[in-house]
Amino acid sequence: MVHPVSANPPLSSVKRCSVKTFGFLILPNFTTIGLASAVETLRMANLAAHQTLFRSVLIAADEAPVVASNGMRVLPDYSIANAPALDTLLVVGANPIDRGRGNRPLIEWLRHLARQHLPLGGICTGSYLLARAELLTGYRCTIHWEDLPTLQAHFPGIVISSQLFELDRDRYTCSGGVAAMDMMLQLVAREPGGQAIAAKAAELLLCDRVRGERDRQRVPLRTLLGSAQPKLSQVVAIMEANLEEPLTLEELASLNEVTVRQLERLFHKYLQRTPSQYYLELRLSHARELLLRSDVQVREVALACGFSSPAHFSKSYSRFFGLSPLGERRQASLH
Repeated sequence: MVHPVSANPPLSSVKRCSVKTFGFLILPNFTTIGLASAVETLRMANLAAHQTLFRSVLIAADEAPVVASNGMRVLPDYSIANAPALDTLLVVGANPIDRGRGNRPLIEWLRHLARQHLPLGGICTGSYLLARAELLTGYRCTIHWEDLPTLQAHFPGIVISSQLFELDRDRYTCSGGVAAMDMMLQLVAREPGGQAIAAKAAELLLCDRVRGERDRQRVPLRTLLGSAQPKLSQVVAIMEANLEEPLTLEELASLNEVTVRQLERLFHKYLQRTPSQYYLELRLSHARELLLRSDVQVREVALACGFSSPAHFSKSYSRFFGLSPLGERRQASLH
């Protein structure tokens, strides 16, 4: 996570290093918010460091202007034929999703970069083109929740998460929108002296909380289930309405006129977890929101989320999120 360290030297004294060039491959109908969130984060990092550490260049299939999803015409700096040496290449995806038809030159170029071991990534639906180029096999990746079903249906062999972003070795993918800012701040933080630079850049961006790799998109359940599972959707809605006093599995089944065994089968088939596990995750996610967005005492958070004691809450929270409730709040206060 991005956080300043008290012993950090002044930002202006960060050891000067070679400029890192980020290439942004813009597809027709690309999303400007994803591109701007990424590029502006790098610009703010340069301002925070009082020197140019990062350079952004726009690349397209050819040198003609590219029309964004909002109608803006953007002139790329380079085409794929004359692109400069890069340190990272991020594909800025299209809205609606570009299914890759007619993109053979782009796919071959991306594969060429991968053979050179260049870190590659995707913003919003940019992950789709990487998957089509077979460059996400064996990696975790993410995409905007609206396009999760499409990516899952077309590429069942890749590991797709609902996280805001995924940094898996030399593959960087984010769900789009302002999540691109969170991902870029994490990439900045990985550089020498980057923790302090990223923290200062976040301040310049008026970002009150830098979201990390553990943060998930708010994916509507209907996106995961479609309209074919009304019973399951109804059970989850009842769970969400009863976080402070959790219902038993028997009560949930009875309210929805199914057996416990039927309920367990539904959860396992469509949500890949037991009803109890899913219910616990809902309660813990709500607890995290309270910890990060309010000053409610940990004991009160525990009670509000259906835990009988702070100790039980802390143990469950630490097991799921990797740090204690107090640790979560303390870490958030450093951003």
